[in-house]
Amino acid sequence: MKRYNKKLSYLALAIASALTTNIATAAEEVSEKEVENDSGLERIQVTARKSLETLQNVPVSVTSVGAEQLAQNGIVVMTEIQQFSPNTTLQSSRGTNSTLTAFIRGVGQQDPLWGYESGVGIYVDDVYLARPQGAVLDIIDVERIEVLRGPQGSLYGKNTIGGAIKYVTKKMSGEMEFDLEATFGNYARQDYKVAAKVPIIDDKLYLGFALASLTRDGYGEFLESALANQDRENYNKDVFAGRITVEFEPNDDLFFRFNYDKTTDDSNAKGGYRILPSLLTDAPVPDSVYDSYTSLPTTNLVENEGWSLTAEYFINDFWSIKSVTAARESYSPTNIDFDNTPLQIFDVPAIYDDEQFSQEFQLNYAGEDLTLVSGLYYFTSESCGHYDAIIFQALTADKAGCNDSESYALYAQGSYNLTEDLSVTLGGRYTQEEKTANVTSDLYYTIEYPESGWIPGYVRGDDILQTEVLNGEKTWNRFTPKVGVEYQVDQDMMIFASYSQGFKGGSFNPRASTNEPAVNPETVDSVEIGIKSEWFDQLRINATLFALEHKDRQYTSVVPNEDPSILEQRLGNIGQSEATGIELEMEYAATDDLHFNLAIGYIDTEFTEVLSWNGSGYDDISDTYVVANTPDITANMGVSYSMETAIGSFVANANYYYRGDYALIEIQNRLNQEAYGLLNFGLNWYSNDGDWTASLHWKNITDEEYMVGAYDFTGGQDEDGTWLPGFGGDTTLIAYYGDPSTVALTIGYTF
Repeated sequence: MKRYNKKLSYLALAIASALTTNIATAAEEVSEKEVENDSGLERIQVTARKSLETLQNVPVSVTSVGAEQLAQNGIVVMTEIQQFSPNTTLQSSRGTNSTLTAFIRGVGQQDPLWGYESGVGIYVDDVYLARPQGAVLDIIDVERIEVLRGPQGSLYGKNTIGGAIKYVTKKMSGEMEFDLEATFGNYARQDYKVAAKVPIIDDKLYLGFALASLTRDGYGEFLESALANQDRENYNKDVFAGRITVEFEPNDDLFFRFNYDKTTDDSNAKGGYRILPSLLTDAPVPDSVYDSYTSLPTTNLVENEGWSLTAEYFINDFWSIKSVTAARESYSPTNIDFDNTPLQIFDVPAIYDDEQFSQEFQLNYAGEDLTLVSGLYYFTSESCGHYDAIIFQALTADKAGCNDSESYALYAQGSYNLTEDLSVTLGGRYTQEEKTANVTSDLYYTIEYPESGWIPGYVRGDDILQTEVLNGEKTWNRFTPKVGVEYQVDQDMMIFASYSQGFKGGSFNPRASTNEPAVNPETVDSVEIGIKSEWFDQLRINATLFALEHKDRQYTSVVPNEDPSILEQRLGNIGQSEATGIELEMEYAATDDLHFNLAIGYIDTEFTEVLSWNGSGYDDISDTYVVANTPDITANMGVSYSMETAIGSFVANANYYYRGDYALIEIQNRLNQEAYGLLNFGLNWYSNDGDWTASLHWKNITDEEYMVGAYDFTGGQDEDGTWLPGFGGDTTLIAYYGDPSTVALTIGYTF
């Protein structure tokens, strides 16, 4: 394993979108040649177009952060990648550590309930993760993380209308390797990781594994609970994760890889911070934003496991075929206390239970003037859940059901060199998806939980009804195109333009109270123009201008029942928004040892139409909606300096990450996070023999308090500014916060 490179950049970023590049040989050969010839900026490989290419040449808006950059910056969880990718939001913003909220360029999905599709696709070694539960991945045995911005509909299909996050694990090669790593930090943090790569048959068969135990005390505590003998830690961490890999390469033309991974997150449910005092209890607003109250169990569980089998055969110097077979399942009994008081004003104990299977076949070509990626894709999933919404300390609204999906897709994307300098890209994907759904809905004048034993002594009665209110089936067909053009001005500069489209899957309302119809898919149409350039082998400047239209957005609206005199809330395609923006990234290698980098994103986004039924027609209420989780400005400024000494090599780095103000809630937002910045510092040491490493990382040095998620169940404010009670009869305005200032020391040994 390469442990130190004095020319390694702190971070290499590339922005762009559009078309193709002159590829005269296999992508791996191009990459190796450029690394040898480049004396300043490092070349980084990516698989943004499902083939190995260099980051600077690939015509896709992509950020890639490699293993060494991750380690040198002390990045331990995927959400921290948002600092290095412009116009990107990756946050654990709900009641668990592992549920992901992802937005790119103002496009994502706010609600993690089963049945709702994601707006940003998450991939582990080209395997799609369909649900946000368990999608906040810890950095374990990773080679790099790629962030693809903009719709990826032609190559990656549905649910990538904002973009895609790719988690790429390390491949095995060379001799036996054994890595040990331990991290100790404040809040009693203790992380232990072990990874090994063992050649069973030299140059042919390898076995690898990685295990991690990640624990930390809470940043705060539950000050009061209605249940006895509760673990009172809030924002704690208790994760165990493991991965097993087998690689077999019988000859130069054939390659097999099997992966199995499992993660168990036993961290407590996260309690939110009450911004307003409760009207129904005398518990004061906590002094710390990490403290909370609860009337639910603090226990929580997220289990996520899956396997994949990849087989690749190189037919000749130009053609190859690839198969990726994968399955994954997750199970999560969780507790969300929305009111965060010791009373059961609005509590939601819930169970999420998901399974998925996918099969992809690829046929790829890499010639002198033409490159082609094509394939067939099959995906099926069962996404189920059950929750009991306990309200008014006496009632329970019971909902359960499944939104199951089966889809087939045929795709191809090719790039052709019209001349030595001019090339075009054409791509498209045809998808057929069938979704079936059922929802049961009941109201009880008692307090109920999803299953027996949820709280000590509770037994769920056999006489509890499950009244079916929705049973539906719907099929959609969608073609998503991509077209681009690229002009290579010289070997160090290209300009490009592209148009691409993506869609997010249709859905049935998982909270339905009647047998309502399904909502259609959302679509995003995006155009980009940009430039990628390098100067004097020391300066990299990449910039992209983009504009997008997000149509048929899925929101709850008021529409008529079969009885025109009765109005109901239903899920519908009622919203449309637009966005324009720019992304600029620069890296400057001042010397071999001193590197500077800058990444800035600006976006202007707004709702242009939201229709609401008024009893006789539709009103446009777009002025009451905002695009959430999307600061107008994101910026990251960093510096790294490396030096060699008699006792080893050192790399010091620092970065300042800035996020402009942003809304936490899309509908009638009453809570904004003001602009803030995070200052981070790291110092890394590498022994001269390459066996030992040590690093010290101090994050959020100024101890900024910043909100990453919120719930608003108030009735708004009257003319005098007094907060009015809302759902549950209380003034429930809740926020979740990002990590406070943390310090950690990591020691590693390789043999």
